[in-house]
Amino acid sequence: MTGVCCAPLAPRSSCVSSYPVYKQPPWSLTPLFVLQHLLVLASLLCVCHILLLQNLPQENENPNRLLATSLFTCGISTALQTTLGSRLVVVQAPSFQFLIPVVILGRQPLALDKIYRNGVDGPLGYSKLPCNSTGSWNQMIREAAGAVLVSGVLQLLFGVSGLCGMISHHCGPMVLAPLLSIIGFSTYKEAALLCSANWGISLLLIVLMVLLSQNLRSFYLPLWTWKRWKGFTLKMYFPAFRMFSMLLPISCIWIVHGILNHLGIETESKGLTIGWLTAENSTLPSPWIKVPYPGEGGWPLLNVRALSMGTVLAIASSINSLGCYVLCSRVQQAPPIPRHACNRGICMEAVGNLLSGILGSVSGAACSVPNVGAIGLTKAGSRHSVQLCALVCVLLGMSPRLTELLTTIPLAVHGGVLCVTHAVSVGAGISYFQYTNIDSGRNVFIVGFTVFMALLVPRWLNASPNHITTGWCSLDLLFLSLLSAPVFLGGFWSFFLDNTISGTLEERGLLPDQPKWHPPSGESDRQAAMLESALVYELPAALNQCRLCPRTHFPCRVLCPPDDESVGVQETVTLPEEGTNLLLKPSSPVLGLDLTNKTPPQWPAQSEV
Repeated sequence: MTGVCCAPLAPRSSCVSSYPVYKQPPWSLTPLFVLQHLLVLASLLCVCHILLLQNLPQENENPNRLLATSLFTCGISTALQTTLGSRLVVVQAPSFQFLIPVVILGRQPLALDKIYRNGVDGPLGYSKLPCNSTGSWNQMIREAAGAVLVSGVLQLLFGVSGLCGMISHHCGPMVLAPLLSIIGFSTYKEAALLCSANWGISLLLIVLMVLLSQNLRSFYLPLWTWKRWKGFTLKMYFPAFRMFSMLLPISCIWIVHGILNHLGIETESKGLTIGWLTAENSTLPSPWIKVPYPGEGGWPLLNVRALSMGTVLAIASSINSLGCYVLCSRVQQAPPIPRHACNRGICMEAVGNLLSGILGSVSGAACSVPNVGAIGLTKAGSRHSVQLCALVCVLLGMSPRLTELLTTIPLAVHGGVLCVTHAVSVGAGISYFQYTNIDSGRNVFIVGFTVFMALLVPRWLNASPNHITTGWCSLDLLFLSLLSAPVFLGGFWSFFLDNTISGTLEERGLLPDQPKWHPPSGESDRQAAMLESALVYELPAALNQCRLCPRTHFPCRVLCPPDDESVGVQETVTLPEEGTNLLLKPSSPVLGLDLTNKTPPQWPAQSEV
């Protein structure tokens, strides 16, 4: 039995300020952390399906089945990600990167309208394309599931080949800063649309979240335990307001909203409503128990359009996930993710998307930026809590009737959650500029050009999609979807420019002697890096001992850390001259280079966002 009471001035010896990846919180707090992750996940889950279902042909179908199936696959994908994948505390959820090509695919005029002309903008600003009709509800769902299936196959190739790990190895601060900022900025339209349902509720939620996570973050409460033979004993002090800064506001507003609706008081404006996800539009009631199975709504439809959409989904989702890995390691003050963990993470995400496509899900599963942002605010990022949240998602996904409870959360709450959590991504990206020479003309151009083009091109194409006319509809959809994804544009331009425009290591923020990560007292940098990386990114002990093949052979070579190297620890040297390669190795053929006195580098900054 546990309880709390007010004690703002707590002795620091018994204070627990945060929960790192590998630390398990008390069982009295774990259910609250699980519920908090689930409520944040519900924002992406409901919003993505609402915006998607508006663009599908309206038929007598129960859309809640799609919601339950997506929640089921997200739970399995999260369990795979935290156990076998990157091992970071990243919840898998539907992503807006999946939404863009599928919405564009659904917004096609009738087959008779084959003349190239502009359509009518919808809630997301996407205009109709001059292509043939996509057909009925079932055909559209099957085609979207086929695109998700194709994306899973491509992502599996990205991970097993080691491509994602190689790319992440060449991403310095000048790549990560614009990318993380654009990931945060990429959802401002959707957040504004949701907040417009009731700006009062959204502002109240945002104010409460900021108040609890920032102004009251140092207010510690004691946690008491009770045992029959000992009575009440003080276990620890913990910052309750900060750790539950997402759960408390969402729960309170949700309860008040339900009471007002029961009394017949309208709290949301007419327009975009949550009714798209409920069974009100269908004569088929939601069952209490229904386990998703392959082919339930028809097998995935694989055609040229599904292949085009799947390619876009794989590329955009992989870039988004790499950014989420970096963001999660930063807000949790963990060492940067090594290559093998990146590759494993993308592989497990691919397995989740393969499962989503087979089960007929239209949204797939990718790293949830809101959940990572919530960890940055609450500092409660225990892997154990997220794994239990994955189990709860699987159980809820097997009960469409219980999944309907998530649809009762008001849209304005979802908008407020997106505003606050994506702000963490923007702030984390901006914080990377401190390690670069931002006064350099090179860096000023890279940042300005990347951010401007990532926001300009999608807006231009959404207003005039007929500028891309290759004569082949599937190819038009491929280019339009790819160029309409701000995350892809931001990642591509920042990576390309930083690796092709010459600059010194100081300009890029790659100097090895910068104090960017502070190890625990009494340990050397190298010892702390090895220990922390092993605790965060190593596979479970049982799997680590069971080797199906030597780590020098494929595919273990790109999925496991080498035996003869420390995890994530590589020695580099500082060279004064300019270069275009991102990370120089000690074996670089540079004349006059003295490798006798090398200083091991520090990890990238892990200060609080």
